[in-house]
Amino acid sequence: MASFLRPALLLTELTDTNLRLARQCGATDIVGPCPGFEDGALDALVQRIRSFGLRLSVIERFVPHDKIVHNLPGRDEQVQNIITLIRQMGKCGVECLCYNWMPSDDWTRTKVDVPVRGGALSTAFDLTEAPLSLAGHQSAASVTAREQLWDNLSTFLQQVLPVCEESGVVLALHPDDPPLATLHGQPQICYSIDELQKVTQLIPSPANGVCFCQGTFASAGEDIPAGIRKLGSAIKFIHFRNVLCDATAAPGSKFQETWQDCGDIDNVEALKAYQEVCPGVVIRPDHVPTLEGEDNSNPGYHVLGRLWALGYIKGLMQGMKGGGGGGGSGGGSGGGGAKVM
Repeated sequence: MASFLRPALLLTELTDTNLRLARQCGATDIVGPCPGFEDGALDALVQRIRSFGLRLSVIERFVPHDKIVHNLPGRDEQVQNIITLIRQMGKCGVECLCYNWMPSDDWTRTKVDVPVRGGALSTAFDLTEAPLSLAGHQSAASVTAREQLWDNLSTFLQQVLPVCEESGVVLALHPDDPPLATLHGQPQICYSIDELQKVTQLIPSPANGVCFCQGTFASAGEDIPAGIRKLGSAIKFIHFRNVLCDATAAPGSKFQETWQDCGDIDNVEALKAYQEVCPGVVIRPDHVPTLEGEDNSNPGYHVLGRLWALGYIKGLMQGMKGGGGGGGSGGGSGGGGAKVM
């Protein structure tokens, strides 16, 4: 039987406590933010995570790339930093670099305190409202044309994919979030499954992959199991979350994030599709509600909800392993099919 998906946690705060909690709750892998580009920084992080019985498999977030996306002065330095990081990842056995091509640099929401089950706080987006500066957004004065965004992405891939192939590292492109063709006057180009498939065809390479963020695609009205099967082996990394969309609004323009076990996505069918087309890939809980006792200073990324969502993922996986089709009540210590070094 093919290896199972590998349950992971993104830890923006890599404290000893958080690493112990991740291991205690059954993660096999860790997704970590970029530690910088200095010699030895990544290797030290890999060794520290390994000491907790985990492995660092994906680098995601805080990799400066805004000048590359918009072809601004300083672009070449950012490209060289990413090349340096990829080479370091290859030497340290970190297999995947998750990046995005969002002109606004990262995800955008308009609310971060929408009550969900039990009074937990979640995020929401409404195109008619002003965005919050979770990661900032480009003003109309810095608009980059759609064609230029495609050209800039093609040039970037031409520069870094040969290094990825030499280093044994894959790229995983995250879709635009929210998934709109234009956001606040700025065109976007990675807002649909079709657009991400186009990215994989720009520069054919086994290292030119995507991050399947199912919450983003669901908020665009995409069929999630069908989209998983369409992108297939190009999926190198999975973001596992759920959303509730306003059916009266245009796709991608109005939605609310919620718990993984309620929302518009059939997660049993999603996991079946992942296991069918990209077994062995790292899967992590994405944005989760903020729970009692957490201050909501980092919406979507606090630890308690992630630990709950990790258990939910493992329960679905346990049901699949047992032949039950993915029931959420499965327990056990399913390790995701990946040996932890």
